[in-house]
Amino acid sequence: MEYKTEGITLISLVITIIVLMILAGIGIYGSTDMIKRAKLEELKTNMLFMQAKAREYVEDATFKMGINPDEEKKRNVRNAVYSEEAKLRKTADGEIPSSFGITDATTCYWLTTEAQKAWGLEKIKLENNEKYLIQFDEANMTVEIYNTIGYHGNYSLTAINQINE
Repeated sequence: MEYKTEGITLISLVITIIVLMILAGIGIYGSTDMIKRAKLEELKTNMLFMQAKAREYVEDATFKMGINPDEEKKRNVRNAVYSEEAKLRKTADGEIPSSFGITDATTCYWLTTEAQKAWGLEKIKLENNEKYLIQFDEANMTVEIYNTIGYHGNYSLTAINQINE
């Protein structure tokens, strides 16, 4: 009696399937991590674009305020530059999430879809009631960008830039 020795044995088939499952598991884990990093980089890039554009407006406002402006002049210049020229929306009382840690809301503005278009940022898609808040500091000529969704509990660009992954 003669047996055929052609084909694959059950043991070699099981070993092949196990090896493929291990490789698939490694690939899925690696790609999930890459997707998370890509989302973080996309958020940081968007916030950096906004910060760069917003700095132009803070410089313009600082120039228009002049030396030692009173509070009324500051308010008028902010309205003219940030609301009218930059197309941003002034924050209302109690509208800023407490997680942002902002105590002075007088220089905070929401990024509007109109501003996104005017600034050339219309490709940034906002999801799940996501919003961007811009806080201007004319005295130091700086801008801080906040995102209502954030990344791992970090909402500001400064905090997100400090994430080491």
